[in-house]
Amino acid sequence: AEAEGARAGALYRYFATKQELLTAMAERMLAGVAADAAASGGAGDWGERLAALARAMRTALLARRDGARVYAGTHSTGPNTLGFAEGVTGVLREAGFGDEAAARALMAVSAFTLGHTLEEQAALEPAGADGSEGAEGGAPADPERLSGAVASGPYPHLSAALPTLAEGDFTAHFEFGLGLLVAGLRSLEHPPSGATA
Repeated sequence: AEAEGARAGALYRYFATKQELLTAMAERMLAGVAADAAASGGAGDWGERLAALARAMRTALLARRDGARVYAGTHSTGPNTLGFAEGVTGVLREAGFGDEAAARALMAVSAFTLGHTLEEQAALEPAGADGSEGAEGGAPADPERLSGAVASGPYPHLSAALPTLAEGDFTAHFEFGLGLLVAGLRSLEHPPSGATA
């Protein structure tokens, strides 16, 4: 609305519902994602190309305030979203995954990337100027609050893992999870033909 020099309500002249507006915004966020991934991971094996697509999606969602929240549940069928899905499915099918396995892997990679980015953006949401919770009722992740909660109970395993749990290196967390997904796909009981281990 701001870019159009109009009031927010005026957008509904162009979109019949809020869901239509969110879907159009989601579609716009994924513009160029498939091309960006191809440029960064194009020469690698299928696992590296798949990871590049997930990274490109995360980057696109992080580029917009609440990008993951806006994208979640929109189920866009526009060319940007379908281009991303085609890229992921193509990488997997070319690696020898069957159609069903490729489709399920697409869903797993998309859901992991979206869910991680949603949590990442929520953790980074600024609190109010007075230190109160953010506008949507959520407060930024507070390592001190987590530390206090863990210290107040019988959580020896969480205490040992606390330095990693409380750190703000979301890229490291994302890369770990993405690595697990790719490794899991590599180790299927019946590895797809043509896929490297």
